[in-house]
Amino acid sequence: MPTLFGQGEGSIVPTAIGKVGTDTAESQNLCMRGNSRCENREIPLALRRTPPGEMQRRSANLTEGNADMNAFGKSDEFVVPSTQANKAGSEPVAESVEGRISAKRNVSTPDPDRTPKRTNRGSLGLAGVRVTARAQPGLKFTSLLHHVNVALLRTAFFDLKKTAAVGIDEVTWYDYEQGLDDRLADLHGRIHCGAYRAKPSKRIYLTKPDGRERPIGIAALEDKVVQKAVAVVLECIYEHDFLGFSYGFRPGRSQHQALDALSVALTSRKVNWIVDADVAGFFDTIDHLWLIQFLEHRIGDQRLLRLIGKWLRAGVSDDGEWSETTVGTPQGAVISPLLGNVFLHYVLDLWIRWWRKQEGRGDVVVIRYADDFVIGFERKAEAEACLDELRARFAKFGLKLHDTKMRLLEFGRHATARRTARREGGPETFDFLGFTHRCGVTRSHGWFTIHRASIAKRMRAKLATLKEQLRKRLHLPIGANGRWLRSVLQGWLNYHAVPGNMPRLQQFRQALGRLWLQQLRRRSQRSNWTWERMLQLMERHLPPLRILHPYPDKRFRARLNAGAV
Repeated sequence: MPTLFGQGEGSIVPTAIGKVGTDTAESQNLCMRGNSRCENREIPLALRRTPPGEMQRRSANLTEGNADMNAFGKSDEFVVPSTQANKAGSEPVAESVEGRISAKRNVSTPDPDRTPKRTNRGSLGLAGVRVTARAQPGLKFTSLLHHVNVALLRTAFFDLKKTAAVGIDEVTWYDYEQGLDDRLADLHGRIHCGAYRAKPSKRIYLTKPDGRERPIGIAALEDKVVQKAVAVVLECIYEHDFLGFSYGFRPGRSQHQALDALSVALTSRKVNWIVDADVAGFFDTIDHLWLIQFLEHRIGDQRLLRLIGKWLRAGVSDDGEWSETTVGTPQGAVISPLLGNVFLHYVLDLWIRWWRKQEGRGDVVVIRYADDFVIGFERKAEAEACLDELRARFAKFGLKLHDTKMRLLEFGRHATARRTARREGGPETFDFLGFTHRCGVTRSHGWFTIHRASIAKRMRAKLATLKEQLRKRLHLPIGANGRWLRSVLQGWLNYHAVPGNMPRLQQFRQALGRLWLQQLRRRSQRSNWTWERMLQLMERHLPPLRILHPYPDKRFRARLNAGAV
């Protein structure tokens, strides 16, 4: 309120000794030429209500009377000018003299440290790595190993398959779970002090559908945990680098998404020729030096690179005999799919994108899943030229295309008419991710479409495996075998129940029922099991047939609209 402040010369205020008098420090023109110790502050009028006894008691605590002058009347805000206005004196002043509000001061805070401390900078963790990798595609990360902490190792351990085959250490998931906290703390310490040593992979062989054997390397459980943790860190970087047509072993992507993208590309783009290729022994022929050079484009943490090098040079143990590995990464190791994607990203993906922009004149489409890829071309000359250059590029990095699986075939909406005109029969087919792809038309409008059917050779191989397993389960109860066969058939349907594949589904279910009938008839020489009775048993235990996947264009368009493509 304005009336709370000094009213000029003659204002009656209590003095320091409790008497009422005129304060000489107050001026009628708000100007003062002497007594600068009082800072020219006006004394509030409200202080006249202060009891004299209280003022005497407060003044008694002061050693000097001058320090107490106007102690109860000083204003914290209003400041009186200490200089005379222009031409002030006997003549009227030329300018008005007004008070001002005192300058606001900063809150008293301690001085900040000249050198910022590490503890003052909050780390965003792996989320910050993802954001930085997306914002700066050419950045090299020089500090990543600290993200491999005990918490990440614990998460990696519980992400492992509990019933997976054991490695050379013969330690199962349940064995390692005993005393997990101490084990992970010790493992974390060995990783960061450089005392961690990778164990050789245990070599086993799996029989492929064509009769050949595929070597598989099974890592020790501790190596699986560390590889899984490192893979999580690397995925935060490379998931933003990998191109959109790469689908193999990537989080959030699957075989069916690759199949959908291929079907949409073949039906919506001008594709007349197909290159169906596969890398021969890809995981066994990866060059270690080239792989490390590719990783160094984005990884500058030498500790992490040395850790990866330990796995590459750990070797394999085949029937107890250790052998050195100079090329390749064990197929079956946790980190091998990611390393394979990084290798093909620089060898194939970036190169084919450059070739499509610089050399291609027609439409070119690419779909890659791990080491299996399909390239579609509009012109045959471009397909042949690209195939020749692709062989040379693969040879530069120690890779080779599979001679028996690599084919150049005429395929597309015009393939049927052109091959018929040349009297060469119908269009050729190709296999990709478990399905045989054929040219076809829709029943309603006669539009060009892609018909997909389960590969017959693989379906026969699957039925042969089930026949052997049913023979081993000969003496189990019917209900137990029924529940097992239900899970087997449901798992097969979850992958193969795509639109247009119903004939193959019916063949597989019927063949599975006949195998079960043969098993039941072998249980007794007086068996009375008929096919009609078997149909009732199949209806009771086996799941019904239905299409579980949408049409490729609908699912692909939905992912495209959602920004997932």
